[in-house]
Amino acid sequence: MCGIVGMVDFNNSEPKEPLLRRMLGLIRHRGPDAFGIYTDNSVGLASARLSIIDITGGDQPLHNEDKSIWIVYNGEVFNYPELREDLNSRGHQFYTRTDTEVLVHLYEEYGADFLKYLNGQFAFAVWDRSKGKLLLGRDRLGIRPLFYYNNGCRLVFGSEIKTLFADSNIPRSLDTQTLSDIFTCWAPLGHLTAFKGIYQLLPGHYAMFDHKGLTTHAYWHLSFTSSNNGSRSLENWAEELGELLEDATRIRLRADVPVGAYFSGGLDSTYITSLVKRRFNNKVCTFSVRFTDDRFDETSYQSKAIRALKTDHRGIRCSESDIGKVFPEVIWHTEVPILRTAPAPLFQLSKLVRENSFKVVLTGEGSDEIFAGYDIFKEDRIRRFWGREPISKMRPRLLQKLYPDIFAQEDTRTRMFLEGFFRKGLTQVDSPVYSHLIRWENGSHIKTFFSAELQKELENEKNFADRFIATLPAEFMDWHPLSRAQYIEISIFLSNYLLSSQGDRVAMGHSVEGRFPFLDYRVVEFASRVPPAYRLNGLKDKYILRKVAGDLIPNVLAQRPKQPYRAPISRCFLGPHSSDYIEDILSERALQQTGYFNPAKVVKLVEKCRKGQGHLLSERENMALVGIISTQLLDYQFLRNFPAYLNQEPKNVKIFKA
Repeated sequence: MCGIVGMVDFNNSEPKEPLLRRMLGLIRHRGPDAFGIYTDNSVGLASARLSIIDITGGDQPLHNEDKSIWIVYNGEVFNYPELREDLNSRGHQFYTRTDTEVLVHLYEEYGADFLKYLNGQFAFAVWDRSKGKLLLGRDRLGIRPLFYYNNGCRLVFGSEIKTLFADSNIPRSLDTQTLSDIFTCWAPLGHLTAFKGIYQLLPGHYAMFDHKGLTTHAYWHLSFTSSNNGSRSLENWAEELGELLEDATRIRLRADVPVGAYFSGGLDSTYITSLVKRRFNNKVCTFSVRFTDDRFDETSYQSKAIRALKTDHRGIRCSESDIGKVFPEVIWHTEVPILRTAPAPLFQLSKLVRENSFKVVLTGEGSDEIFAGYDIFKEDRIRRFWGREPISKMRPRLLQKLYPDIFAQEDTRTRMFLEGFFRKGLTQVDSPVYSHLIRWENGSHIKTFFSAELQKELENEKNFADRFIATLPAEFMDWHPLSRAQYIEISIFLSNYLLSSQGDRVAMGHSVEGRFPFLDYRVVEFASRVPPAYRLNGLKDKYILRKVAGDLIPNVLAQRPKQPYRAPISRCFLGPHSSDYIEDILSERALQQTGYFNPAKVVKLVEKCRKGQGHLLSERENMALVGIISTQLLDYQFLRNFPAYLNQEPKNVKIFKA
């Protein structure tokens, strides 16, 4: 795992090394073990390396036999030993033991088509000197990031956006359309980022840049179109899934350093840890986060899992003040406004991992998306059933199965509010985004905190749902409704939020690589073929996975209802231990200066919290508060004070020249 940066400029042969050094300094947290730079008249490539495979011999940039092809690479290709063996048989010569060098020779053999042979999580840049062409590539699910700025004749790229801003010629401003999208669905849409003119290479895509400019191409896409597999039994499906997950876990243990595991006590992380413990490493070390706020804490389940598996376990206890204190650092790493505080405890957890001398952890992310684990999938099923008889009094009572705590209350007003919320758009079942529409509309209400100027700027923008629908594959409406809902969740939420703000960015902030067995592309493609009833059986989520896991972990954990990972919100910032920076960024002066939010409305929200009424904040108000704070921090760190955040340039950089 590493950080990569680079540039191609066919019209300017001025020295590129000084800028590359500044860019590396901004991501030295991603790869503190070694630094390298390659330059010629047209290109500059650089790497900050986190040494995991071939620790002593794998420093980058790397090249082929005649040095006509160079690569910088972030990530892991887990099937590299098998690929290397095949390349050896074809006559390719290697000078390292890394997976990085395998990509160089695969490119020689297959060109851009080599991407289809890779099983991993990666972002890379390959410079072909003989053809004057740069190839950028990103893994199928978007686990590893890659951003770029292109003005037609010059391309600058990096693992994090901040590296691009080391170049003073690249303008820095927030993209207000993306800000609106984030306040609707939590994440940027498609290839957009929070910054105007800065784009990300889409998951499952590669890009070519040469004298003719930049072109992008898809080499993989998720599809739920499959042949009729109704004749296969659940047991047969489960057997194949168990074998796939075991192999996906096995190859993700390939490393020359110890591999640990995140351990929430939930089904996903417990199952993956059990596979490691019982099949591969009896002394696995696990890591977990607990909360001082009992509403979010999972300690009891974690304790049951630890006793059952007998892992070498370490944990942290995260308080509201802890979250508030590290939140500016979190935004520096996420590089995007967020509406939840959940990334902050994970940032603290990766610090614990690093302090215990681990660089790599396995995690259970991705399972909820591919095996239908979220409540939104159950809500969609209930609403479609209810929508066939919208005047029914009985059908909406199915919501009680999802939210028993709310329905158990004697407060009929709360129950009626919940029922009214899910009644919105109830009969619009022909909408391609029916499953998510009420969530997006609910989220968009927090945009009432936007300033009048920003709202006016956005009033002529095309509706978010319409813009997203325009990106859907032609066969989308032929899929089962559950598959449609999963595709939407994966397309928007998985890569652009979960694997970014709660994944790569907060883990690599402390030089820790996360690996995701559930996101092995073979597992994902398998899950897309599984009959919908085996993904969501009635209202029983992850049905097939629970069956597989039941043979390996205690039943109380295998059948445990999902507890969404969440963290405290308002009291982290405006409680008794609030941080000093909050006073500055939420002041009326600061809000007027940035111009994104209505100062009067924000001040009123802040006063409500300060009067001890934070517990009375609605879900919308909590999300609005975090969104406002994170946007203000982003503006402060990247637009108004960015030079102050330039890190010290790395020393001991290996220099390669053409």
